[in-house]
Amino acid sequence: MHPRFQQFMSQATRLAQTGQLADATAAIQAALRRGLSPAGARQDDADVIDVDAREIRQPAGPGGQAPARPAESASPSSAPAGKDDVFVAGSFRHASGQRDYKLYIPPNAEGKPLPLVVMLHGCTQDADDFAAGTAMNEAAQAQGFYVLYPIQSHQANPQKCWSWFKHNHQQPGRGEPAILAGMTREIISTQAIDPRRVYVAGLSAGGAMAAILAGAYPELYAAAGVHSGLAPGAASDLPSALSAMKGGGAGPTREQAGSGVPTIVFHGDCDATVHPNNARAVVAASAGTGASVETLAVPGTGNRRHTTRHLYRNPAGDVVAEYWDVQGAGHAWAGGSSRGTYTDRSGPDASAEMLRFFLARSLGGKP
Repeated sequence: MHPRFQQFMSQATRLAQTGQLADATAAIQAALRRGLSPAGARQDDADVIDVDAREIRQPAGPGGQAPARPAESASPSSAPAGKDDVFVAGSFRHASGQRDYKLYIPPNAEGKPLPLVVMLHGCTQDADDFAAGTAMNEAAQAQGFYVLYPIQSHQANPQKCWSWFKHNHQQPGRGEPAILAGMTREIISTQAIDPRRVYVAGLSAGGAMAAILAGAYPELYAAAGVHSGLAPGAASDLPSALSAMKGGGAGPTREQAGSGVPTIVFHGDCDATVHPNNARAVVAASAGTGASVETLAVPGTGNRRHTTRHLYRNPAGDVVAEYWDVQGAGHAWAGGSSRGTYTDRSGPDASAEMLRFFLARSLGGKP
C-alpha cells in the first residue's frame, strides 16, 4: 500500500470513529486528488472505492420539508426498437431519487421478449466506459438481449461510486436499491423484455450493489454477477467500509446468507483495492454455508491467466454459485477490452462466463 495513501486512510478512520465524518471525507478526497491508490499506483491505473460519508439531501421547502417528488417516473429514449441496434439515454425518477441511464436495444428487438442484463459500473466510470470495457453491447448484439446501464451521479458520490457501504442503501424499498429496482421494472414495462430473464452484474462498488440488489429483490433478478465486489452487509459506515475493503468485513448476516439468487463471482487474487476474502462472502450470501464445493483448474492458454473455478451445489446437485479465482489479477474486469478503464485483457472472459451463467437460468426454473 502506498504510504501516503495509508496515512490518509488511517487519518480518515480516526476521524470517522470520533464522529467527524466531514473531516474524514476531506481526508479521503485529499488522497484521491493526489492520485494515490491502495496499490501505490496513480488513479488511472487502479480503481479506488470512494467511501464518502456525506448524505445528499434535497433543499428544504416551506416549513423545512423536502419538496414533494413524483413517486416514480421515467423518460426513456424515444428511439424505437427496430432492425438496427441503438444505444440510447434516459432518466428515471423515484421517490428515493433520480438517476440517468443508457439502454442498449439489440437489432430486431420488436419480436419475442428478450432477456435484460443490468450493468452497474465501478467508481469513476460511466455507462459508455463500462459498456466499452466489458464489451457487453457486442455480446448483446450477437446473442439478442437488452443491456441497461444505470449511472451514478456526482451529486450522490463525487467519485460516482454506488452507496453499497451505507446502511440506508442496503434494503429493499430504500435508497439506491429502490431506485435501481424501480428503473429495472420501468424498462421491463416499456421494452420487449422477458421478466423471467432479468439479471444484474457489476464491478467493484457496482458489484457490491449488484449483490445487494440480488438479495433485496430475488423476485426481480434471476441471477447476479459480482466482479471484485463485496457481500451485502459487509459494511454500514465509513470505518467498516475501510475494514471490509482490506478483508476484515463481517460478511452477510444470518438473514442475508443463502439468499437463493444464483451468483457468479470473479475476483483477482492480487486485488489490492478489494481484498479477495470478500469473494467467498459474496458466495455465502448467495449459496449459504452448507453448499458442497467442486474445485476445477482452468489453465490459461497463451498469455491468459490461470484460474481456479469453484462450483457450489445445493443438496439437489444444482450449481447455485460459481467463484472464479483469477491468479495474478488485480482490480479489473477479467477479459475486458482496453477501450474501457479497469480491464484486464489477459482474461478469462468474465462477460462471456457471466452470460453463460445468466442465460441458463430464469425465475421459476430454467428457460
